[in-house]
Amino acid sequence: MTTTAQQMLDKYMEAELAVLDGRSITFNGRNLTMADLNQIREGRQEWERRVVAANNVVAGRRAGYALAEF
Repeated sequence: MTTTAQQMLDKYMEAELAVLDGRSITFNGRNLTMADLNQIREGRQEWERRVVAANNVVAGRRAGYALAEF
């Protein structure tokens, strides 16, 4: 089974919420607690970028930036 960027983002969001609720969670074979919150957030942000990039490709939008013409 192939995991999509959206599924990974959902998993990171679940992990972040669990840790914020004071629980520990096993994620990718590791037991994560509040001390790992920054790592979870970094992973979530990376997958958020990937989801946006994938959605842009599907919508036919270019990635990157655009220059304004005056």
